[in-house]
Amino acid sequence: MYLTKEKKQEIFEKYGKSNTDTGSTEGQIALFSYRIAHLTDHLKSNRKDYSTQHALIKLVGKRRSLLDYLKKKDIVRYRSLIADLGIRK
Repeated sequence: MYLTKEKKQEIFEKYGKSNTDTGSTEGQIALFSYRIAHLTDHLKSNRKDYSTQHALIKLVGKRRSLLDYLKKKDIVRYRSLIADLGIRK
């Protein structure tokens, strides 16, 4: 599997408050970004995999809604997270 337990803990430790803080908005956005990058690489080599394409579109929508929520709640955390992850609107 591409996402091991250790990799998840590493993502949550870097972007969340701790490695067990899976509910933080920043941690969830970082995890979605990792999954989106993996699915994008998969679709580059498998262009006709439409179920993966549908899952990717749903993940991007979830990440977008979480980013909008974070932007509305705390603009400073939003800007620092976007700078760390290298994404922007």
